[in-house]
Amino acid sequence: MITRLLISLLLFCSNFASAAELTDMETRWLTAGSAMLKYAKKDLKLPIDIIVQPTGKPTDVPLALGFQDGRCKLVLTMRNKTNAEDVLSSVPAEQRALMIEAMFAHEVGHCWRYVQGQWHEMPAGFEEHDHAAHGQAQAQAQELEQTRREEGFADLAALAWIQQRHPEQYGIVAAWMRQVRQPSPSGAVVGSHTTMAWLQLASSGDAFAAELPLFEQASSLWQKGLLNQDARQDARQGMRQASLQR
Repeated sequence: MITRLLISLLLFCSNFASAAELTDMETRWLTAGSAMLKYAKKDLKLPIDIIVQPTGKPTDVPLALGFQDGRCKLVLTMRNKTNAEDVLSSVPAEQRALMIEAMFAHEVGHCWRYVQGQWHEMPAGFEEHDHAAHGQAQAQAQELEQTRREEGFADLAALAWIQQRHPEQYGIVAAWMRQVRQPSPSGAVVGSHTTMAWLQLASSGDAFAAELPLFEQASSLWQKGLLNQDARQDARQGMRQASLQR
């Protein structure tokens, strides 16, 4: 049954030869993400290909998304990696498939933004923040902020999916995502995947507008998070200006 399911899924998503070529770990992950992938291909018509890496670097994440020639490339890098499932180390075995499903929804959220032509773009009415740095440092700061925004959107897309498909399990997934996205203990560096500003808005599944399509639910809450960040940025700029006037 699982083999037939995966063959069907891989025919939908790529030209991968056969489910028989998959490892047990790859089979488990693709099975967990199959509902999201079918939704992405059949309902949203997203151009997604699945790529299974024969090997990878120790720093490679097990599931990632790239873009090439107008298509989304969902990349699994799990073979010969003893740390491939470290991100799930705190999750009970019976709940891991749910977290993997959320991870697939996160990556599909990235694909949706890319296909809509919105990758790294601010929504209407918003502007990029000015950075105090200049030159290369300014470009790096802007790139980090753009990446963090996209991660925030994708995290919300994942939670919107879980609320739609597994509402009774929402709290478990949301808590795990907050744990994974916790900033560094020092708090001195804001990383590209520090998305707590958005996750805090979605502590309950009721935060999503169920009457909207899935990614519009995520977008609505995402923009609320952007507004909050704009307000904080304005406050910081006001404080800097007041300090200069003293």
